[in-house]
Amino acid sequence: MATLAEFRSSLDALAHAAPGAVLSDAATLELYGQDVFSVGARPLAVFRPRSTAELVAGVREAAREGLVLVPRGGGMSYTSGYLHAEAGAVVVDTAAMTRIVRVDETDARVRVEAGVTWAQLFAALSPRGLRTPMWGTLSGAKATIGGGCSQNGTFWGARNGSIAAQALSFGVIDANGDLIETNPGAIRPFGPDLTGLYGGDCGAFGIKAEITLPLVPIPGGVAYGSFSFDAPGPMAAAMSRIAREGLASECFGFDPFLAGQRARRDSLAADAKQLVGLMRAQGGFWRALKEGAKVAAAGRGFIAEAGFQIHLIAEGRMQAAADADMAAARAIVAEAGGREIEASNPKILRANPFPPVNSMLGPEGERWAPVHGIVRHSQAAHAVAAITALYEARAGAMQRLGVGAGYMFLAVPHSAILIEPVFYWPEPHQALHRASVEPAYLARLRSFPAVAGARELVDELRAEVIALFARLEATHFQIGRAYPLLPRLGVGARAMLRAVKDAADPAARMNPGVLGL
Repeated sequence: MATLAEFRSSLDALAHAAPGAVLSDAATLELYGQDVFSVGARPLAVFRPRSTAELVAGVREAAREGLVLVPRGGGMSYTSGYLHAEAGAVVVDTAAMTRIVRVDETDARVRVEAGVTWAQLFAALSPRGLRTPMWGTLSGAKATIGGGCSQNGTFWGARNGSIAAQALSFGVIDANGDLIETNPGAIRPFGPDLTGLYGGDCGAFGIKAEITLPLVPIPGGVAYGSFSFDAPGPMAAAMSRIAREGLASECFGFDPFLAGQRARRDSLAADAKQLVGLMRAQGGFWRALKEGAKVAAAGRGFIAEAGFQIHLIAEGRMQAAADADMAAARAIVAEAGGREIEASNPKILRANPFPPVNSMLGPEGERWAPVHGIVRHSQAAHAVAAITALYEARAGAMQRLGVGAGYMFLAVPHSAILIEPVFYWPEPHQALHRASVEPAYLARLRSFPAVAGARELVDELRAEVIALFARLEATHFQIGRAYPLLPRLGVGARAMLRAVKDAADPAARMNPGVLGL
């Protein structure tokens, strides 16, 4: 174990490499030692480079000093991906690297620094009539593109796949501080897929400095649909068929508990503000006025509607194409026994695709955390039944300790369904909540005192859900330190992954322990 003086000497050397980029005050270290769900060991310092050049200089100095580096993007993950188990690591916060390096409309690609958020990229590209195929997560107001490529994920444009799958190339800083360009060509892959190797690695192999993504035109037509089912089985079956046929760019759903949580959190005033965005998004004043009137007339009933809900957004090059896809989806829902409800939910969400991350707390201020699995269509009904049975078996303890639970669904893209159980429980807010949630919104919420046994129950439920998903051969985004990767691989695949880690990071200083490595 290095002495405090040796640590201080290392920090001084790092600060010299990038003046003003090293932070070590108590408040910063508290904030960067936690994610949405967990608190890890307090870091030694936070290194916040403002450019690729500063990142290179800092990583080279850290290599000379033997410092452990843990990369972090916007901090919106919940799987301990950037939480080190031992004190003394330096968190590398790329969120200050916010330059959009190049928009190349001719070759249909955009190059960004890792700290650009999805909201920033969307705002920069929209006036050009462009976006990326998968264009962000719901936390995109805070979540960065570099973090997304390291942890993976999806939502907007889910039909087109996940974040890491769409990347054309990464500029990665390796453990020695050297810049590696994973794919200098125009098409991925050019030979063995090095870009794919670094996608979803959680920083185990290096730190992403710059990312190249493809560009596509924003579709000219959009259609919305919302539907309700009395049971989850038919709902999941309808979602699966809609996904297989590629009818919706986004196809997502909620169980009654989560629908109720949204109804408690939102207000008509908040919806009214979002209607301004909706009117702009509809592509015409009179159509916007009509859609806005529908949302206002529906009130909160579109959320409070009992049952299992699915919400669809269909896109097409022209409006007729989007309408045709929605008509086909509507027929699938009717065949499965669903009923149509006012599509205010997807309209409002699409009008403001990157809202403040206030939903990282419950509607009254409860703690919130999800867990998820991506299952084949044939396993979706089994997964829902097993999760429901788990909730029912633990219902007594959950009610006694104030733990609530529901689940969300998302089609990703043609071949699978993401099922995301979500938990709410009483526990005080952490520094990350105070730094991320809007201050005015946070001021209206309670900070619950901890209830003995509540957090422990949530830990047990999450572990049981993860084990359940493993039995169903589910896969996961943002693996971090929460989901088992190595046990799911064969002996040869495990050996190959360990060999890659040894080659990329021989001293094991890049986020050691993540992915189980």
